Amino acid sequence: MRWTFLFLLTGLGLSGADETALFNGKNLDGWESVGDGLWSVMRDGVLLGQRPQKALQQAWLYTKKDFREFDLSLEYWTRDRGNSGVSIRDTSRGRFACGTEWNRDKTPSHIGYEIQIWMGSESIDYPSGSIYLFDKAKTGAQIPHDWNRMDIESRDRLIRVKVNGKVVSEHAGDPARSKSGPIGLQLHDPASLVMFRNIRIREIR
Repeated sequence: MRWTFLFLLTGLGLSGADETALFNGKNLDGWESVGDGLWSVMRDGVLLGQRPQKALQQAWLYTKKDFREFDLSLEYWTRDRGNSGVSIRDTSRGRFACGTEWNRDKTPSHIGYEIQIWMGSESIDYPSGSIYLFDKAKTGAQIPHDWNRMDIESRDRLIRVKVNGKVVSEHAGDPARSKSGPIGLQLHDPASLVMFRNIRIREIR
């Protein structure tokens, strides 16, 4: 009976590494900033991202490490009409999202995938939890003007997103795009103000 149970756990993919903190709540060790984003860690361990007054294009914060199959969880807060996102599998690491190499057709959502974060009317094309350009999220799961939890399951043949425990979007992805890459946090525009906390990951082996 004991060996049968262990076999079932392995078959379900539950034998991978334990969940670990991707952001330590103290500093930005393990992360690198791309663009003019102002990223800081507040006393309560919350990661704050904002833009300077004369901000240009997008700004990103990327993990230095690449990931392939994983479960990512985080909590986010943004202002009214705040526009942010979580990038996965972007092998360019935001190279074309800001600066002199800006190219609208090569931003992270066009090379990897961007999971949308948006606080405001859910009648827009891609509300929070959407796999931008691929699948429009179901609405109603996000709590307006409060902290929300997002879970992203990244597998070679599936991307699934939950907001506050509810599945809101999923897609097999583009076979031509990379199956691995860094994880990024977005500041979309000059008005961007976003906070993240409890960023954790479990890699699937």
